[in-house]
Amino acid sequence: MVSQKVVIKNPTGLHLRPAGNLCKEAMQYSSLITFTFRESTANAKSVLSVLGACVKCGDEIEIFCDGADEKEALEAIVKAIEEGLGE
Repeated sequence: MVSQKVVIKNPTGLHLRPAGNLCKEAMQYSSLITFTFRESTANAKSVLSVLGACVKCGDEIEIFCDGADEKEALEAIVKAIEEGLGE
């Protein structure tokens, strides 16, 4: 298992469009991909789970990847978040 903390840079946080983009990126990997925010854990492959975390701009989340392609998945997810998830 690998993990990394990252700060959400989207001005509107993880609303529907960036949450969808995050899920689309996560679905490309076989690893289990989750993130923690405050006391909750969200499945990065589920739009409803990502939206339910209520992550806003400037919030720090910790991403966890566990599986055969965990390192590649973590790098791709962190890069996508740092680039603004298409916004």
